[in-house]
Amino acid sequence: MKPVLSTEEVVRLEDIIEREGTSKAELMELAGEFAANEVLKLNPDRVLVLVGFGNNGGDGWVAADILSHKGVDVDIVSPVEPDEIPAALARHVARRTAGRDVHVCVGPSRDELEVLIDKADVVVDAIFGTGFHGNLRAPFSIWIPTVNECADCVVSIDIPSGLNAETGVVDDDCIRAEHTVTMIAPKIGLYSADGPEYAGDLICGNLYDRLDEVIDDVDHAAEIVEPGDLVDYFAPLPTNIDKYSRGSVLIVAGSAQYPGAAIMAAKSAARAGAGYVAVAAPDACANLIRMALPSIPVFAIPSDSRGSFGAAARMTVCEIAKKYSCVLCGPGMTTSAGAMQVVSGLLELDVPLILDADALNCLAKIAIDGIDSNPEMYRREQPLVMTPHYRELSRLVAGDEVNDLGTAIAAAQKVVWAAGSDNLVVIAKGPTTAICGVERVLLPLSGPASLATAGSGDVLAGILAGTLATMRDEMDRWELLYSYAVALHSYAGFAAATEYGEKSVIATDLIDLIGPAMELAAKDALEDLGIMDEGSDD
Repeated sequence: MKPVLSTEEVVRLEDIIEREGTSKAELMELAGEFAANEVLKLNPDRVLVLVGFGNNGGDGWVAADILSHKGVDVDIVSPVEPDEIPAALARHVARRTAGRDVHVCVGPSRDELEVLIDKADVVVDAIFGTGFHGNLRAPFSIWIPTVNECADCVVSIDIPSGLNAETGVVDDDCIRAEHTVTMIAPKIGLYSADGPEYAGDLICGNLYDRLDEVIDDVDHAAEIVEPGDLVDYFAPLPTNIDKYSRGSVLIVAGSAQYPGAAIMAAKSAARAGAGYVAVAAPDACANLIRMALPSIPVFAIPSDSRGSFGAAARMTVCEIAKKYSCVLCGPGMTTSAGAMQVVSGLLELDVPLILDADALNCLAKIAIDGIDSNPEMYRREQPLVMTPHYRELSRLVAGDEVNDLGTAIAAAQKVVWAAGSDNLVVIAKGPTTAICGVERVLLPLSGPASLATAGSGDVLAGILAGTLATMRDEMDRWELLYSYAVALHSYAGFAAATEYGEKSVIATDLIDLIGPAMELAAKDALEDLGIMDEGSDD
């Protein structure tokens, strides 16, 4: 797994590296060298480097110097003369580079900048680093849109200029990079909010040869789950197995208004590997679900006048639930009084539980001042998984604003830390989904934009349930287990986008592609570990 750091954590890590004997001046030289080598892979004849006032600009000056020595024609655009750069390290390397075989253009007009961009095969963005926030000022408010309009290929150093490295938010304008060459460790903003849209392909330069020895000396905002980290989950089924030993799932879901949510969750749980799946649904929609799921038993639960779980549902559902390896509660169940009773009853049971969608909304209604203020409601011995998207998560913590990856992680940690249980995990769903446990936050593979469609969350919930039921013995690795499930959902999204087109995917498309998604994920895991698939020709 690869650490992802906040801006404060990056500063602390650089200070540690400096105390270990590698100065910030050396890190600048290494960063510039790494960036230059990545640019060289693009085989440019001419490169334009745009630099700012700070140390990110210094990285750009170093990269320009190296590229020039490698025979590349280099133009550098600077807002001021090298001697006027305020940052001492950047000023030093700027003076050195300006005295060599590069062309320096100070404060060009927009027309002059367009000419330089047109001449360049690659534009290197070294304007702002991780300390940037707020609005753009001249000349950068002119440079950035001009680059976006005119450049064919842009490589950003550390982070696209204009992007907030902490939140991933673009307040004004931002460089749209084809490649972002980030240093030491990826920054959280590259995965949050607008970050993925502007960063392009991410390449990380470790720079420091003893990084593995010191990186754990600082907290990690999160960790990237790489394909190879999931390889243990692709073992074939043993031959001496039956449907019950593969794990059983009860789906508590649906209503007269939303019967499809229960159907999608149940089919997904079965496709994800559960040997036995059943549905407990209000009697108002039970027959409809039976017709859609001929291989899956459906329990008809007393409903209210609106076709949601009724007042008598709690006792019936809880008696049934005791017999299953895991229970998924929430998809399409609404927030009726009966539904809230069902949720509170299931929380009291000694069974692994996933709360999704309306089950979370029920929980938020029960705890008006935020569930983190009432941890006794959800503190339990058995595993508990909550799967809120940003709006649901905001409601769970009584309205705290959740609008990007950073705030989602913070809100999820409030919920987890309040309970203090190793068995509680909050899966904060968004463009980048975060798996938040007590001690770690994992970022599994993000899926395509096509997953942003109604019902996609029901499919994910079913995959989680099937995975938990099948692999429930992974007691010490909950976050990684759920990362596997989220990754499968993403792989199914990629497969569906390939099959139907990114804009045409609907949630039901994902279900029959869960099996192929497992194959894709297993292949990527083996490749990530340098192990060739036995079926490969290589």
